[in-house]
Amino acid sequence: MENSKKVLIVTYYWPPAGGPGVQRWLKFAKYLPEFGWEPIIYTPENPSYPLMDETLIKEVPKHLKIVKTNIWEPYQIAEKFSKSNKKFKGGQFDVGKNQSFVSKLSIFIRGNFFIPDARKFWVKPSIKFLKNYLTENHIDTIVTTGPPHSLHLIGLGLKKELPNLKWIADFRDPWTEISYYKHLKLTSGSDKKHRELEKSVFENADLTLATSYTDAENFMKNGANAFCITNGFDKQETIEGSNPFLSAKFTLSYVGVMEQLRNPENLWNALTLLCEKHQDFSNDFELKFVGRVDDKILNDIENSVLKNNIKNLGYLAHNESVKEMENSDLLLITNFPNESSKGIIPGKLFEYLATGRQIISFGPKYADVETILEKTKAGKHFDYSESGEISDFILSLYQDWKSGKAIQNSASINEFSRKELTQKLSMKLESLRV
Repeated sequence: MENSKKVLIVTYYWPPAGGPGVQRWLKFAKYLPEFGWEPIIYTPENPSYPLMDETLIKEVPKHLKIVKTNIWEPYQIAEKFSKSNKKFKGGQFDVGKNQSFVSKLSIFIRGNFFIPDARKFWVKPSIKFLKNYLTENHIDTIVTTGPPHSLHLIGLGLKKELPNLKWIADFRDPWTEISYYKHLKLTSGSDKKHRELEKSVFENADLTLATSYTDAENFMKNGANAFCITNGFDKQETIEGSNPFLSAKFTLSYVGVMEQLRNPENLWNALTLLCEKHQDFSNDFELKFVGRVDDKILNDIENSVLKNNIKNLGYLAHNESVKEMENSDLLLITNFPNESSKGIIPGKLFEYLATGRQIISFGPKYADVETILEKTKAGKHFDYSESGEISDFILSLYQDWKSGKAIQNSASINEFSRKELTQKLSMKLESLRV
């Protein structure tokens, strides 16, 4: 690839890290060479990941150049105070009545002393190291991807040091607009600092990437040159047009991490009512969890009528998770309930679409997920106040299943394939060179 153009990607999450944060740039790195770009990954040598998935190491392209430097993180100290602090690493923490004093104190410290986040200690050493690395290797284009949003400060610092550098700031989640931001117990001074840093990133990055249509609009309103490239699915990982089958149980599956802030209590209530009213549904129904579900959510379900219907597989390797999606009849996706979250499109939505299974979604009204489900006719979206409609939707699918019909969507989803999305990215990279 001697004639290729080089792009350095600054990412905290990289195999063997698990979870959806890894997939986006792992896939872009896989397909960028097909469009004439050589990706180089810059990532920490000794990170503190909330989830691990060793199988993802096999997906890293063989000839991909990976550059690493050490990072110091305060999480090891925080975890000594409370095991629940492990949740911070994945953006999780206890809320409302579930918060202990130690939890409240930890959240206050995290929001006010580590701005924008606890990976901030990697910023200055990285700017110093990368300034030399970029110059010596004649690299004039970089991408920073967050969260953690401290990585965007690396881009900001390098942009000031190297004025000819082209910089793309990729926001997999928003910064001050994310649902848990208001739970960080910020002082007015800390809130101001977060917002000033975010504004500086928006105004100085040559391009800001969003993973949803709504986020791109919001970023533009705040001064960014923003463009949406959603997440997607990799055709090589899915059984394309996987054959319809009739499973032994009518299975509703949730794959991924579920925090207290995205808990669809109205769904659990609807399922409870269905099990109480319809004995055959109760006998045939399976509620499958693949991933990490908050202990308090799990405890509530295990103390309900649904306790005998649960199949909790825990965290599985990514390829195993995809198989479990395909071995389901209905796939669950949840989002934060507030309107400011309508732009969040969880990455697993696209893998769900690729299975051909029906999808049930929970989140705010008029969410981007709802737009995609309507566009692809792949399922139904509900807000957290709805109840009867949920039961009707699930019951009608169950009756189809019971009568031997395959529950499938016939979604037209090519635009969400990782290769198509990488082509979009390569065109944006090209446009920065003009």
